Amino acid sequence: MALFSSDKNDRRTQEAERVATEATAAIAAEKAAGKKRAQSYWAVSWNIFKKNKLGMVCLVVVALLVLVAIFAPLLAPYDPDAQELTNMLKAPSAAHLFGTDEYGRDLLSRVIYGCRISLSVGVVSQAIALLIGFFAGVCAGYFGGKVDSAISFAIQVFSSFPFLLFAIVVMFAMGPGLVNLYVALGLLGWTSTARLVRGDVMRLKGSEYIQSCILSGGKPMRIILKHLLPNCISTLIVVSTLGIPSAILSEASLSFLGLGVQPPMSSWGQMISASQPYIQTCTYYSVIPGIAIIITVMAFNLLGDALRDALDPKMRS
Repeated sequence: MALFSSDKNDRRTQEAERVATEATAAIAAEKAAGKKRAQSYWAVSWNIFKKNKLGMVCLVVVALLVLVAIFAPLLAPYDPDAQELTNMLKAPSAAHLFGTDEYGRDLLSRVIYGCRISLSVGVVSQAIALLIGFFAGVCAGYFGGKVDSAISFAIQVFSSFPFLLFAIVVMFAMGPGLVNLYVALGLLGWTSTARLVRGDVMRLKGSEYIQSCILSGGKPMRIILKHLLPNCISTLIVVSTLGIPSAILSEASLSFLGLGVQPPMSSWGQMISASQPYIQTCTYYSVIPGIAIIITVMAFNLLGDALRDALDPKMRS
């Protein structure tokens, strides 16, 4: 009996050695052929994303916009708030590439600083929305029951109002200003994140490893942060990338209405609002910031679509 058991163990050992040898040989053959093995989910996603040429172009555009926002003081040829009344409403020229506004301020400098305002509003407001939306979605999907009903009702209430109208009411109540704009757009933009995260958590909650953590006495906060959050990262990345252009458009609309960024701080929406009386005589005044908004929003939207195709396993097929 002992001899039979020993032979069986030897056969298992030989089989394991054979499988390991074949795997090593396959890896060596792939390396010799110049093939690279995907090491992780993120490596596979990056390889898929690189094949999307439009997505790569948009990534470069977004990176350039971020650099312009960071190095605005170095790139702007003039002080964006410096007034020179002798140069009022000058057409584009060598001295002022984009012309000047009604106060003689350089439009190129104001567009560059407006990029900083728009990106900061998009990023900060989305950070607030992601934080609220993630924890609301996790609580709804993980705890269920009355918690899920209450949060789902709140999502329905916030989603029932037109976003811009709701933002106007909130900004009117809080008062105009950049900080209030961050808070208002963040408080109003969390519903889509919460809805998607709730669906992901309800799907993940039934998986074996989450159930094992629950049965072994794992605390909810530990399970949420250590196991559920990493599995929601791809969803949060896509939602934030698609939410930033929405926040930028909302900022431009509110600034256009006088409820967003206040003078003399430069903002693309505020520049379009100020150019209304001169739209026929100085068309460049309104067209240039409008083009800046279009390029920024399109770049973020197309980048978000490319990231969704690369990160979502269902979209890969």
